[in-house]
Amino acid sequence: MTFKDLGLIEPILRAVTEKGYTSPTPIQEQSIPILLKKKDLLGCAQTGTGKTAAFTIPILQHLATEKQTSQRRQIKSLIVTPTRELALQIEENIKEYGKYTNLKSTVIFGGVNQNPQVNRLKQGIDILVATPGRLLDLMNQGFISLRDVEYFVLDEADQMLDMGFIHDIKKLLVKLPKERQSLFFSATMAPAIVALSKEILGNPERVTIQPEQTTAERVGQSLYMVSNADKIKLLVDLIEERNAKSVLVFSRTKHGANKVVKLLEREDINAAAIHGNKTQAARVKALDGFKDGSIKVLVATDIAARGIDVSELELVVNYDLPNIPETYVHRIGRTGRAEASGEAVSFCSAEERSWLRDIQKLIAQDIPLVKDHPYHDTSPEEAPPKQGGGGGRRPQGGGGNRNGGSRRPNAGSGNKSKRNFSKPRRRD
Repeated sequence: MTFKDLGLIEPILRAVTEKGYTSPTPIQEQSIPILLKKKDLLGCAQTGTGKTAAFTIPILQHLATEKQTSQRRQIKSLIVTPTRELALQIEENIKEYGKYTNLKSTVIFGGVNQNPQVNRLKQGIDILVATPGRLLDLMNQGFISLRDVEYFVLDEADQMLDMGFIHDIKKLLVKLPKERQSLFFSATMAPAIVALSKEILGNPERVTIQPEQTTAERVGQSLYMVSNADKIKLLVDLIEERNAKSVLVFSRTKHGANKVVKLLEREDINAAAIHGNKTQAARVKALDGFKDGSIKVLVATDIAARGIDVSELELVVNYDLPNIPETYVHRIGRTGRAEASGEAVSFCSAEERSWLRDIQKLIAQDIPLVKDHPYHDTSPEEAPPKQGGGGGRRPQGGGGNRNGGSRRPNAGSGNKSKRNFSKPRRRD
């Protein structure tokens, strides 16, 4: 099947063709015909499957073919998403797919001055992409009305709940017209997600794209057993040996992300961190630098990484393994976007091995283990860290062990090269 077979109008078909799209991904192939019939949709799909195009293209087509009933543009479509990065990505895609239509869109999010956003809203728009907090704020100030919304999208619903937006979403629902087309997308379908979908959707069509049928099969995966103390050394070696132009590194914590960046910069590797504690200006600067190649390594936490869409991303590194198996699939989906292939490397310390087993069970495959490196760790598995408080031990990000010092290499792990991270290495 091609995009032409989906019955897209010429302006949109021309735009997606210029983007290099030929055949729709499974989520697009299944969702677009349903949405073009104006039916509600409940979609379950991981990052990297092309779901942004799956819901934005039908909305653009509906709005482009409808007659304008008012001289001033009214918000006809509302797309709500949890993070600033994802909101920016969605709005960028809307502009690309709709560039040959006469439709206007904008994006709003918190953490920045509201005046430019308000001024853009006053000019009149057809499509609004928003994060929940800023959306409710501007609604309360009288700058936004949802009374004309015909198409409503709730994207990344599982992250919405994880980030505590459930009450904001319920406040939005009562402001939306009852007669509308609603789209609900989530990477997982936990009971809380299903309950929320029932509040939003009427009698929806369902589309589910299983992770093991998509990204996990296309991405080349490898596993390195390494102590926490040696993770940074292994990371530096991999970056230098592979000479990758773009590397996305996942840290479990904000502090860990900052620490990894600091250690990489001591090795003369240009890096930046992106997480919730960074200002919006710093996050945009880091993303722009990563996309244009001026920043080689981007270190991110999971929530901040939602919305990072970099074409031809060469390498994803799980510096810390996630304690939620599905998160692993989302992470490696940052490479191998759509139909492309990619590579993902995972570091696993002794404390993280129980999480590794959960991940391999989810993806129904063993991640190939690489032993031929100077930091291979054969130390016994430690007790898995406990969640929350209670004195449980947690694996530390950022290259240190849980006591802040270095772990001695296992006797059987080979000779390990020594790096002095107290000062930058000289380069010849």
